[in-house]
Order: sequence, then structure tokens, then C-alpha cells
Amino acid sequence: MEEAKHTCKCIICGEMKGEDEGIRIVTEFICDDCEIDIVATDVLDEKYPFYIHQMKQIWIQRNA
Repeated sequence: MEEAKHTCKCIICGEMKGEDEGIRIVTEFICDDCEIDIVATDVLDEKYPFYIHQMKQIWIQRNA
């Protein structure tokens, strides 16, 4: 019998993914695709501030 797969919403892209398709930081989830993109993004890239803003939500929600 196959177990039901739990899904999590990625804090970066907002997509629902299986909990085994990413990482948890504190209480939030980042999917593998976004994790790869974040790691490969240069600080001068125009996407970098977006990633920083999204990841700040991890600490903002926790400290609210």
C-alpha cells in the first residue's frame, strides 16, 4: 500500500510540491528547483533581491 504524499507550498515560487522535493527552513519549505536557482544566482542578478525578500518571510512570520 502506497503512503499518501504530503505536499508543501514553496515560499519562493508558491508551487505545491511533495515534501521530499525540497528543504525545510524553520517552518517554511523551499522546493528543489528554487533552491538550485537561488544557489546559482549571482548577487548582481536582478532576481537576487526577489529571493532575499521571499526568504525574509521565514523570519518575519516566525517573529510576528
